[in-house]
Amino acid sequence: MSHAMSYLGPRAFNHEQNRDAEAEYDRLRDLARQEATKRGSCFERSQQAYAAGDGAGAKQLSEQGKEHGRRMEEYNRQASQFIFRENNANGRVPDDTIDLHGQFVEEAEDILEERIKYARAHGQTHLHVIVGKGNHSTNHVQKLKPRVEQVCRDLGLQYCTEDNAGRMYVNLTGGPAQMPSYPPHQHHHPQHAPQPHHGEQQQQENTLVEQAITNGLPRLLRKLEKACCIVM
Repeated sequence: MSHAMSYLGPRAFNHEQNRDAEAEYDRLRDLARQEATKRGSCFERSQQAYAAGDGAGAKQLSEQGKEHGRRMEEYNRQASQFIFRENNANGRVPDDTIDLHGQFVEEAEDILEERIKYARAHGQTHLHVIVGKGNHSTNHVQKLKPRVEQVCRDLGLQYCTEDNAGRMYVNLTGGPAQMPSYPPHQHHHPQHAPQPHHGEQQQQENTLVEQAITNGLPRLLRKLEKACCIVM
């Protein structure tokens, strides 16, 4: 699996979660990994067949590899949407916050871009982005934060790391990334922030973001296919 497919590690939830939900997320990602392995094997054997002069066999293996790639894409899409719904359900995070735990880097980029687009269109002035501290990543390296920073730079938005190193503050107005002052209980305990009448708005946000997940994964698959020498 390429470095672009790295995510926050085994703990994909940013809250206490039942084992069934975590098992479902792990099951979907594991199925995707299995399909990725089969995909790579087919492409490798396709190249070998082509080198041996078996054009028909190479073509067949290449098509099989593409099918495994499509299955990988579908399992990853399901996992991405599942973890997004779990971590961003109404009442779990405030309306001005998005939790990217459990997302692959490419998935997180598409989700964040869609969320920023929605927020700016609805007059929201800032966004808190939960990216994690990288505690569960290889060598404890944060992988999502650099991509979030790049998205902000591409959009001309200023950002800063919050007191909690796993969170970022993004100014959506184009101004400096100066966090507003919040009472401690509001800033650190998101369960107090959302109110019942905000539920419909957050549901709309979640629906649009899930659409971004669906639309973004085919692009991710194409990037991965370009990384492999596919025999046509």
